[in-house]
Amino acid sequence: MNIVWLLVLMVFYNGVASNGGSTNVSTRPKFVNVGAVFSFNSIIGKVAKVAIEAAIEDVNSDPAVLGGTKMIVQMQDSNYSGFLGIVEVLRFMEKDTVAIIGPQNAVTAHIISHIANELQVPLLSFSVTDPTLSSLQFPFFVRTTQNDLHQMAAVAAMIDHYGWKEVIALYVDDDYGRNGIAALGDMLAERRCKISYKAPLVLNPNRSNITDLLVKVALTESRIIVLHAYDDWGPQVFTVAKYLGMMGTGYVWIATHWLTTQIDTNSPLPSSMMDDMQGVLTLRMYTPETELKRKFVSRWSNLTSGQTSKGKIGLHAYGLYAYDTVWLLAHAINAFLDQEGNISFSNDSRLTQLRRGDMNLDAMSIFNGGNLLLRNILQVNMTGITGPVKFTPDRNLIHPAFEIINVIGTGIRKIGYWSNYSGLSVVPPEYTKPPNRSSSNQGLYGVIWPGQTTQKPRGWVFPNNGRHLKIGVPKRVSFREFVSYAEGSDMFTGYCIDVFTAALNMLPYAVPYKLIPFGDGVKNPTCTELVHKIQTGEFDGAIGDIAIITNRTRMADFTQPFIESGLVVVAPVRTTLNSNPWAFLRPFNPMMWGVTAAFFLIVGTVVWILEHRLNDDFRGPPKKQIVTILWFSFSTWFFAHRENTVSTLGRLVLIIWLFVVLIINSSYTASLTSILTVQRLSSTIKGLDTLLASNDPIGYQQGSFARGYLTGELNVDESRLVPLIMPDDYAKALKDGPQRGGVAAVIDERAYIELFLSSRCDFSIVGQEFTKTGWGFAFARDSPLSVDMSTAILKLSENGDLQRIHDKWLISSSCASQGAKLQVDRLQLKSFWGLFVLCGSACFLALIIYFINMLRQFSKHYTEEVISAGSSTSARLQTFISFVDEKEEEVKSRSKRRQMERMSNRSASEDESMYNSKRRHVDQSSSRMSLDNGNNA
Repeated sequence: MNIVWLLVLMVFYNGVASNGGSTNVSTRPKFVNVGAVFSFNSIIGKVAKVAIEAAIEDVNSDPAVLGGTKMIVQMQDSNYSGFLGIVEVLRFMEKDTVAIIGPQNAVTAHIISHIANELQVPLLSFSVTDPTLSSLQFPFFVRTTQNDLHQMAAVAAMIDHYGWKEVIALYVDDDYGRNGIAALGDMLAERRCKISYKAPLVLNPNRSNITDLLVKVALTESRIIVLHAYDDWGPQVFTVAKYLGMMGTGYVWIATHWLTTQIDTNSPLPSSMMDDMQGVLTLRMYTPETELKRKFVSRWSNLTSGQTSKGKIGLHAYGLYAYDTVWLLAHAINAFLDQEGNISFSNDSRLTQLRRGDMNLDAMSIFNGGNLLLRNILQVNMTGITGPVKFTPDRNLIHPAFEIINVIGTGIRKIGYWSNYSGLSVVPPEYTKPPNRSSSNQGLYGVIWPGQTTQKPRGWVFPNNGRHLKIGVPKRVSFREFVSYAEGSDMFTGYCIDVFTAALNMLPYAVPYKLIPFGDGVKNPTCTELVHKIQTGEFDGAIGDIAIITNRTRMADFTQPFIESGLVVVAPVRTTLNSNPWAFLRPFNPMMWGVTAAFFLIVGTVVWILEHRLNDDFRGPPKKQIVTILWFSFSTWFFAHRENTVSTLGRLVLIIWLFVVLIINSSYTASLTSILTVQRLSSTIKGLDTLLASNDPIGYQQGSFARGYLTGELNVDESRLVPLIMPDDYAKALKDGPQRGGVAAVIDERAYIELFLSSRCDFSIVGQEFTKTGWGFAFARDSPLSVDMSTAILKLSENGDLQRIHDKWLISSSCASQGAKLQVDRLQLKSFWGLFVLCGSACFLALIIYFINMLRQFSKHYTEEVISAGSSTSARLQTFISFVDEKEEEVKSRSKRRQMERMSNRSASEDESMYNSKRRHVDQSSSRMSLDNGNNA
């Protein structure tokens, strides 16, 4: 019995094991359902349909991709209808579809993305470029083509490259058009450019709609038009534009990549269509030339043969991305299945409540593996026919790039590339090399612009609506040489008016304008209020004596300054010359006088030491020698010294000292002359610092920005400020002074003050100019006229016309230069210390050489006597001092006598020695003879 139960258990175990094994083998399904929704007959759709079918065939024929699982893609035609597209997607949701390729347009994508979020079915769109379909709001929407953010960045880079600031946006009024132009506005703002006019078009516009809109565009200022439309009716805009004369010289048309899609699909286009778009710039999504792409392009003619009776179908970039989208999804599904992803669906509890309706909405179900499949889609890293396929953290494709195309003749010409890696360039982007964003690399090839011209269009014109520019001009009461208004007429004269007129005449185009007075004619108007009128739109510009200061530059754009004018301080001066009896001491400060006197004595003493042993002029009794030193020292000031120098060292020191004296003498003479002839300041105000340190009242021109500067920047109490209007008010207030109700000084702009001083010699500019400003013409923000007028002002300055206008109105008299003299400062030691160091070094070096020679002579002539005498140190020092005091000729003669005496003594000794030697020899000879005689005897 036990054996029977054991056999039953073994059979049951084997059966369970067999069933379990078959379950593991069959976990990978035989097929997966994928949907695709787009318009089959559209320019994008008819190419995408062929590409998707080719991709499905390639994927299913490669067992290594899905491991034996087949991808079944059911394609539905939305037939240009957003409604039908939504209905077809809802049908897919009823058929256990794991992903949907599409939709084709942004309007449908926005609606379907909400459904995809609910049912967790990924949407992979190869044609929707709308940047607002973000991953935060629509996590299940995956864009498998380039984002319009990148396309609009390329357009903004082109506009900035050519120096334009304002563009007109002509676009279709739907999600695709509005959101794309919004992205363009953001990209332009980053480059300080803007969209000056937005011109939306209705969906599927007719010729009348386009004509009405282009007429409005023609009346605007900008001539840079960005056309963001659909490929089926976009060319009609160019046809109407040519009819209205808007495809001629001066216009710039930039079409987004819908135009290259049209050209690539239907190439060659009819000649009439190409004639309508001559000179247009457009973009094409860039895909690198790889072997995979070349093979697919070579297959394209076979894939499209027999597809349509209207001729061959060209391959555009959307077709390439559609092909890669199928492969991307296949790789993601394969990874999903490898991770034992379960293709299962469950009912949505909120839809089950709608069971009683006729729409059968409860048939739609949630894809349980949707989140896992989405993660695998975003993690795909493959190489397709469009190049590397991989997503960035913000879920855009890596390496976005565009080709920049110029439509010319019967075809197109590539003029460069743009990528977010290297910017504008004439070479394709290479992501393996460091990016080169240097200004020399940011360029494009030459363009043939509309009107068959190679000259870059200016990009704007004055609106052809009969309106003149309203230019505000201050109605001045004082200093009318700058701006003067003739009451009861439209006539303005003055320096600023002539500069403005001359600059306008330099422009290569006519400027319709009207000058409008600003002010009541009783007080000088505030130029800040005048500039503010530009900001509010009351004026288009303002000319006159308008200083360029910070708060005004926040309201308007200014031209290049046509005159320099900073704030200065004016104070009264005396008309009499300086009559101080001690004025001759003022050229040098006390330190300079002291050092100069000391060096006179030092040099005199050094020359006396160097000349004392050689020159009789520097010898004699002590009293005479002291007088000689003092006389020689100070007589060199007038080069009147009588004593001659005979030593080489003395002459060297004297030459250097006479050079120093020459410089000091010349400086003293020039400074004394200035002191005795220049007018002296009558007040204690020496400049801005002393003025601020006092509590005296300060005058300023009523309406000038000086008041705000003094109170806001320098913290001057308003009670000290006295407004003045006329130049006579300036003169009276300065003459009266603080004691009689006047002012201590006036602060105003240099241009006014120079004109004021040209006829009034009793006043002078004191101190330094303490602000650096200039006068310019103001125009509305980003007005191209400010740039052109700046160029014209620079030309006026270069050719001398600006100076001639200045001399005509603001010519200065001799009094101006006389009144503008500043107080002369004393000369200080720091201006001459180099000369004194040079002279002192020469004296020191000469003394060193002199005493070395003295020691050598002393050791040569006196050492033996001193040693033989065995004298003490004090005796030797006295001997050395006596030696130094002796005249050098006496020392040399005494030395010569001693030498002769030594030679005479040496000769006498030698004679005596010879005599003694001879005598010894005679004695020896006689002795020998005597000895010999005795022997003989």
